[in-house]
Amino acid sequence: MSEAQSQDASSRRVVKHSVVIAGHRTSVSLEDAFWRALKDIAATEGVSLAALIARVDAGRGEANLSSALRVFVLERALDARETSPSPSPRLSP
Repeated sequence: MSEAQSQDASSRRVVKHSVVIAGHRTSVSLEDAFWRALKDIAATEGVSLAALIARVDAGRGEANLSSALRVFVLERALDARETSPSPSPRLSP
């Protein structure tokens, strides 16, 4: 297995974390890539991972917390893609 394949496999590995939300402990299972993205978002916003998860939890309605976190990360990635400058189109010589 190549290094790239190994990294892809580890990103897809589901990791379970215990978090405390509103005073109660719960477990959340997410792929490693989502955990890394959530940690990056929390660091960028200057909040703890627990605080970020609590914020998503508060706004999720009836959605499963793991699903709500995945959608949150996806929406942040899409928003970042829309706000980043587009590469200049290549012109043929």
